Amino acid sequence: MTAPVKRLPARLPGWAKVLGAVVLLFAVLFAGIRLSVLPGLKDVFGTETRDRSGPALLESVRDISRYEAASGSFQVVVDLEKDTKFLPDAVRGSRTLYVGAGTVDAYVDLGSLDGDDVRVDEDRTSATLRLPHARLGTPALDPGRSYAVSKQRGLLDRLGDLFSDNPNSEQAVQQLAVRHIGDAAKESGLTARAESNTTEMLEGLLRSLGFERVRVTYGD
Repeated sequence: MTAPVKRLPARLPGWAKVLGAVVLLFAVLFAGIRLSVLPGLKDVFGTETRDRSGPALLESVRDISRYEAASGSFQVVVDLEKDTKFLPDAVRGSRTLYVGAGTVDAYVDLGSLDGDDVRVDEDRTSATLRLPHARLGTPALDPGRSYAVSKQRGLLDRLGDLFSDNPNSEQAVQQLAVRHIGDAAKESGLTARAESNTTEMLEGLLRSLGFERVRVTYGD
């Protein structure tokens, strides 16, 4: 009787083993960088950050004739959720919890005053000023004090993040934070504080110039 001959498994060539090892190594490195499972991995490659920005260009210049009389600091928590019809949040959707901090200035415009708005008596001891009501400036978001607390994204959104970087990913929550800060400033009484500070400033200034009686009113 003759025993059956067993076939030996085919051996991979050496170049295939080397190629497979290289592919596996790069896959592990890529996963470690993207998922941050290896915190010190980036240091192995000596990553450096360089600012290659060009010089800033002056686009316009305008004269400002307004008195910045008060400034308010605000903080708001934005909870923004985006859903997709007919798909569960686990597949497609996002929810971002963002803390936005910023400031809003209140000012009185002194550039629109004319002769009828400033009246001085003949002996220059009494002055009456009529100023426009204080207004709120544009809310300014402070990037150093604003941050995302959490980001929840569906599977499709996460896969998209692996292959593309979206510099505007937080733009929606930032715009929403600016809007809420502006709304809070309107309810804070900041303009009334600005008018009070402006009145105090003008009274002190005119009294230092010799005026004994100073009256400041506001109206549009």
